[in-house]
Amino acid sequence: MYPILNNDLMTVSYNGKSNRLTPKEFGILEFLMQNPNKTFSPEEIYENVWEEKPFACQPIIAVHLRHVREKLEDDPSKPKLIKSLWGRGYRFVQS
Repeated sequence: MYPILNNDLMTVSYNGKSNRLTPKEFGILEFLMQNPNKTFSPEEIYENVWEEKPFACQPIIAVHLRHVREKLEDDPSKPKLIKSLWGRGYRFVQS
């Protein structure tokens, strides 16, 4: 079972729970889910979601992804859906 995004309500449903996302959280998750198993740098995520040139965006992306994981993952400290690849970026894992 994979997360289900609701564009109208800006929510994500997964494992029987539904959570509202901020517009940027929703954009990041949507972008990663549209490109499963592909790794994106924080700069690439920022450029695609914010639609502007990235500048010192690594902490911004890290905070937004932490919030997404808290709303999505069963155990945010051990994410199964949104993986971090040290020094490379993030990816949505679809098996």
